[in-house]
Amino acid sequence: MLKLRSMAASPRRILDDIALCLVFFTRLPLPVIEFRGRSLAAAIWAAPVAGLAVGLIGAIVFATAERFGLAIGPAAALALAATVITTGCLHEDGLSDVADGFGGGKSRGRKLEIMRDSRIGAYGASALGLSLLIRWSVLSQVADPTQALFTLVAAHAASRGVLGAFMHLLPPARSEGLSAGAGAVSRETAVLGAVLGAIPLLLLGLGGAIVALILLGLLFTAFRALCLNQINGQTGDTVGALQQLSEIAVLLVASVALS
Repeated sequence: MLKLRSMAASPRRILDDIALCLVFFTRLPLPVIEFRGRSLAAAIWAAPVAGLAVGLIGAIVFATAERFGLAIGPAAALALAATVITTGCLHEDGLSDVADGFGGGKSRGRKLEIMRDSRIGAYGASALGLSLLIRWSVLSQVADPTQALFTLVAAHAASRGVLGAFMHLLPPARSEGLSAGAGAVSRETAVLGAVLGAIPLLLLGLGGAIVALILLGLLFTAFRALCLNQINGQTGDTVGALQQLSEIAVLLVASVALS
């Protein structure tokens, strides 16, 4: 509650946190902003807002493509491409690194070493290919631009709402690196981000939102246990992988809830 009251009393801080998340999670051409020492860990509650922007961009591209007479399949491919370009493949990179590391490493140290390697292996390529295929297959089945909007906004916002909680509940697996450098995420920040990420799920209907929340909770718990077992914590790559898995989970629920 103290966190919420502090933020309510500082609109500039809210805007700074949103801008920081937009700068970090997207490649949007934003102006140079002075964040006055604010860390990503403190601002991570606003990650769903960045997800909202990504989803809106994908939905606009989908609607534009459909308006010009493209079939749903190509429109879905262009919308997916737009979201990937907007994020600079940030989370896709994490997914492929985690798949390579967890799949190919025999020890904790070797897994972390592989995850830092810029080269992509068979596990990473397969995970990335399946992620793109599943996401495209869902988007290619939507009925119209409005449904695409609801689907993309819900998936991108909710999948980023869980990131703060993940960073709060797991220690960094390395003493250096992106995740360790981001700082410690407070419980209040994690809860606020999760709540903001959950609200857009209502676009899937009450039933769809409940199913999505349950599925996200199960996925979160399972992936947290996996990361603890594999590397005794979390890294920036695992955070990105969680976003991808969560996005896919919400998309799958949307494919049923909005059909």
